[in-house]
Amino acid sequence: MPLVIAVTNQKGGVGKTTTSVNLAYYLAKMGKPTLLIDFDPQGNATSGLGIDKTELKGTMVDVLREERSLADCIIDTDHKNLSLAPTTQQLANTEVEIAQAERRFTRLRTAIEQLYSYEYVIIDCPPSLSLLTVNALIASRYVLLPVQAEFYALEGLGQLLEAMKLVRKNMNPTLDLIGVLPTMMDTRTSLSNQVYEEIKKHFPGKVFEHTIPRNIRLAEAPSHGVPIGVYDRFSKGARAYKGLAKEVVDRVG
Repeated sequence: MPLVIAVTNQKGGVGKTTTSVNLAYYLAKMGKPTLLIDFDPQGNATSGLGIDKTELKGTMVDVLREERSLADCIIDTDHKNLSLAPTTQQLANTEVEIAQAERRFTRLRTAIEQLYSYEYVIIDCPPSLSLLTVNALIASRYVLLPVQAEFYALEGLGQLLEAMKLVRKNMNPTLDLIGVLPTMMDTRTSLSNQVYEEIKKHFPGKVFEHTIPRNIRLAEAPSHGVPIGVYDRFSKGARAYKGLAKEVVDRVG
């Protein structure tokens, strides 16, 4: 069984997809066969890896409907050791379709349990506490929580942590927080530094050493359909994500 990490925060715009794509890329670059599951109906992780959604044969929509196995939907990317389970906007409708179905909470876990060829599975979750997110939490060993270094950063996190607690109690007793990742840090501003200290106070011992800076190269990379390590491997953003991948491996090691 691969080690499964859900990258989640119910707030949008915190760098969740950027983190999923670049963490998966750098884990793969370290020689670890990695699968990135795009589980957000926006499908940004799919387009962020340069995949043409019109040519997809199978997606996470089919997996959630139990019409195809996960292995059937996985595609290779241009990056060694990195595979993708893509998605389309149709996933939002599928979530509604299966809302009353049997085993609706465990479909992703069941799909992942049949995989053996990966060391890591990274799940890019939607920015909401939805049926999709609960599926991801039940399927995962760890949660990685990106938190934007801004004034309202910690608002709403209580709900997510509560959801994690419920999942741990009822469905997945081994679920754990692997770490909190401050994103869009601008160390020149006192606000960023204050929020960083606040995050460390809330999550003692859980905050990653590597924080993700505000970085124009990082923002540009998805529009070129490549991870930051391909777009500009010497940028601050690339160095930050490379460091994060090493930290993740150390923490699970």
